[in-house]
Amino acid sequence: MAQVTKVELIDDLSGDKADETVTFSLDGVVFDIDLTANNAGILRDIFEDYANAGRKVSKLTASSARRNTTVSTRQSRDQTAAIRAWAREAGHVVSDRGRISATVTAAFQEANRSLAAVG
Repeated sequence: MAQVTKVELIDDLSGDKADETVTFSLDGVVFDIDLTANNAGILRDIFEDYANAGRKVSKLTASSARRNTTVSTRQSRDQTAAIRAWAREAGHVVSDRGRISATVTAAFQEANRSLAAVG
């Protein structure tokens, strides 16, 4: 007995039947969004001026985008040492090695913004 599986795309914005999946990248993150032809056109129109003014780098794959994001967001050893020292002084628990939580990093950045505004 034959079996047919049908996949129907739904527009992620409107909930209508989608015509296509649009892939785009922003800040090193690759996104896929299912859109009607109209919504896809709107998205392309929004990006058109920016794309025309920007430099074409290359077509990103999801794995290269993840790799580039990791490299670009990795903190320097000096920066992580400063965050750890500040966090301990501020009463946060951080390990000597490994990833520093986003919460602690955000608190460090906010504290430094506050200090910069005062100084």
